[in-house]
Amino acid sequence: MQIAIVMPTATSRRTGNRRTAARYAAFLRADGHHVRVGERWDGKRTDLLIALHARKSFASIAEYRAARPSGPLVVVLTGTDLYRDIRADPDARRALALADRLVVLQEMGVATLPERVRAKTRVVYQSTPAPAKAAKPRDRFRVVVIGHLRDEKDPFRAALALAHVGADVPIEIVHVGDALDSTMETEARRLMRTDPRYRWVGGAPHARTLRWLASSHAMVLSSRMEGGANVICEAARAGVPVLASRVAGNVGMLGRSYGGYFRLGDARALARLLTRFAREAEFRRTLERSVRASARRFTPDAEHRGIARVVREAARAAGRRSD
Repeated sequence: MQIAIVMPTATSRRTGNRRTAARYAAFLRADGHHVRVGERWDGKRTDLLIALHARKSFASIAEYRAARPSGPLVVVLTGTDLYRDIRADPDARRALALADRLVVLQEMGVATLPERVRAKTRVVYQSTPAPAKAAKPRDRFRVVVIGHLRDEKDPFRAALALAHVGADVPIEIVHVGDALDSTMETEARRLMRTDPRYRWVGGAPHARTLRWLASSHAMVLSSRMEGGANVICEAARAGVPVLASRVAGNVGMLGRSYGGYFRLGDARALARLLTRFAREAEFRRTLERSVRASARRFTPDAEHRGIARVVREAARAAGRRSD
């Protein structure tokens, strides 16, 4: 098949959507399909369209459906789709109706959708190869934050938590991610001056970001909303415990019984979790066992099988519509 993958225009080349599109393209090419990737549907021959993001890719979705009323269409839903846009945006809601298959990236995403579209929704966890091992500091606990500095990520929660972590706790926060506006950069620099245990290193290529992750004892993911964070996959595959905000997207990846959650936006609760992580070896081991157990969900083979199944099902569903 000729498959087109479209994704939202990005303010940075280092985005989750770009990496997801690249992985899907590689999987589908390995299955013998011809795949092209772009930020807008180009109108060329397309046997099946995969759109990442219901609202932001809606122009491509609408153009494709108008040109190919019976063409197979897959829409992959992000966190902002699931937990904001489909509640209020008519384009996002229309995309749900137009799709032959919907993809969510974690198991709790299905329940967020209107009941009428759940039967055509599939869970396909994102994946990553197992990162290479890296030495971790011996004199302190390194905690990494990976994510661009934008409001949805609540990016400075870990830095703010340091105000409630005792000076005797040997810990550092390393933050990897681009500042997408000058206000965020100013705040990152202010927080570094306020507490030298916080270090914002800016954006980095993916390979270097993975080295930061592998050389850390834990990762903080403080997002306000997540569709299914790829950094959780990477942390699990690296065996690095995640200290995560208790939001549906994170719980859908790590499981309801996972012990590393803190209340969204609560710097004191995160500080207690960081302190406990640094001081209690058994707590650290428990979280390590939990993330390693979840890692099997996030293998490339599992994601490949999942997206290939979705493509087959979408093609069959479109065929039935055209009969």
